[in-house]
Amino acid sequence: MNKNRLEAFSDGVLAIIITIMVLEIKTPHGSSWQDIKPLLPIVFSYLFSFVYVGIYWNNHHHLFHIVKGINGKVLWGNLHLLFWLSLLPFATAWMDENNFESLPVAFYGFILFMCGTSWKILTTIMIKFEGENSKLKQAYRNDTKSTISIVFYILGIISAFFYPIISLILYISVACIWFIPDKRIEKQIKM
Repeated sequence: MNKNRLEAFSDGVLAIIITIMVLEIKTPHGSSWQDIKPLLPIVFSYLFSFVYVGIYWNNHHHLFHIVKGINGKVLWGNLHLLFWLSLLPFATAWMDENNFESLPVAFYGFILFMCGTSWKILTTIMIKFEGENSKLKQAYRNDTKSTISIVFYILGIISAFFYPIISLILYISVACIWFIPDKRIEKQIKM
């Protein structure tokens, strides 16, 4: 099965997610810096979520660049990932509208956790389809990045009920881990 349609569809969904998030930033009614100040939490959370969507888009591109083809299970695994990513605009808006309070920050972490889990599921499905001797399997031999991410998300969800700022630091840490495209895949592509 050709993977180009899946990639194009995924790109479109991710572009729509970013568009929905940016529409949450309303134009201020005034021209002073004071009028912009209430928008800062919204802009911060938009930037944060934009980076996350960008990370998924970038790594998704790398992931599908290394595989030869896809099957129906990969299609469903990809839709599972896109479902959770499509909830980021809601989680982002809820978090910033409530000034990063405990429950919205925990819910945001839950969405990130589900995105990370669905990424892990997608890569597992793709490795099974590609085979044990595939470049993808070689690249994901030691998948500590996904495991660390999921653990940090769980810790972030728990700490949100006590110290939401710690949760945000954990979420930012995961973004930093994934910000640079996966070098493991790039190494396999060059081989």
